[in-house]
Amino acid sequence: MTKRAVSRRHLPTSPFKSPAAPPHKHFTVGSRVSHDVYGLGRVTAVEEGIAVVVDFGSMQQRITTPYSKMTSL
Repeated sequence: MTKRAVSRRHLPTSPFKSPAAPPHKHFTVGSRVSHDVYGLGRVTAVEEGIAVVVDFGSMQQRITTPYSKMTSL
């Protein structure tokens, strides 16, 4: 089976609870992060709700929301 690109719409008459929204990730300048593709880095700039700029040592990368591949350390 493959995963759907778009989740199904929750029906108001459904006996099941609607799925919870994923928690909002918040990063601050200077915090250490780990990215699945780029590795370890340090946040150098924050564009609140839009993107963060991370210094990975050999390069700087602008990561846009939803930050699915990045976690705070």
